[in-house]
Amino acid sequence: MQRIILPRPDDWHLHLRDGAMLQAVLPETARHFARAIIMPNLVPPVVTLADAAGYRERILAALPEGTAFEPLMTLYLTEGTDPADVERAAGSGLVKGVKLYPAGATTNSQSGVRDLDRVMPVLEAMARIGLPLCVHGEVTSAEVDIFDREAVFIDRVLAPLRRRLPELRVVMEHITTEEGVAYAAEGGDTLAATITTHHLIINRNHILAGGIKPHYYCLPVAKREKHRLALRKAATSGSPRYFLGTDSAPHVDALKEHACGCAGCFTATNTLSLLAHVFEEEGALDKLEGFASRNGPAFYRLPVNTGTIALEKRAEPCVWPAKIISEVGPVTVFDPGFPVHWHVLP
Repeated sequence: MQRIILPRPDDWHLHLRDGAMLQAVLPETARHFARAIIMPNLVPPVVTLADAAGYRERILAALPEGTAFEPLMTLYLTEGTDPADVERAAGSGLVKGVKLYPAGATTNSQSGVRDLDRVMPVLEAMARIGLPLCVHGEVTSAEVDIFDREAVFIDRVLAPLRRRLPELRVVMEHITTEEGVAYAAEGGDTLAATITTHHLIINRNHILAGGIKPHYYCLPVAKREKHRLALRKAATSGSPRYFLGTDSAPHVDALKEHACGCAGCFTATNTLSLLAHVFEEEGALDKLEGFASRNGPAFYRLPVNTGTIALEKRAEPCVWPAKIISEVGPVTVFDPGFPVHWHVLP
């Protein structure tokens, strides 16, 4: 197959930041994606319907003229979140999910949840109205090894929560392990999982072997090769349980290449070309449409996009910018480390 035509895809986990960074990185997503679930971990976080409405307006104002892109907003779950405000947000149609960050799990998660019992009224309201909970699935206990935090979260937090509220619709975001794949597969219609582009390509050796590579450092951190292969098998399986959430996360180089570097890979620029490469390697190009364009809308109860996007395989490899330049500094584009020949057609 030398050409693929897909319904225009969506990104079900995206960081756009704000201000000058938003202005710089939004065009990279809007060029290829029709919609995206926007992460709320700004400073201060997007906690209320009013916060989400204001952030959405800033995103729309930053779009290049003539670009059609719909930001799908989320709220940041805190122990002070008002269940009534969450219901109003869902009823408005503007907010499509609520994000659970365990406090301290990742970038700007300091306002996250420490005691799940304190947010049960919000989760009960969400279960009743069908609003999805988007979960950063890692424990933050110091005694738990960073490579085990996803599997421990499933056992200690997610499985008990879903037994307590079986009707709650949950998205396990950016799964990275065999355990995450298996749990999502067995979870029934109220559970789904997103998989990032970079976790399909890198394992922990890419970060650590031969010197530390800060632009491959992300959270959840990339795991052993067996986990990467499990993610590839899941993404290319055709199962509706899995869909694309890039977790594309821009940080300026000065904060990545730092004594305490920030976590995140910026993949908005080249995700579609990379996915086509991966799915071709797995002999599953026919499954790319489901993963990138259909499974996510089905879980979020939204229509599939009517527009299309085409990719073509060419002899010459793709060339994309090594960095996106913003007013606050350069952002390095994810480098897969190999040539990619699937070009997104204009």
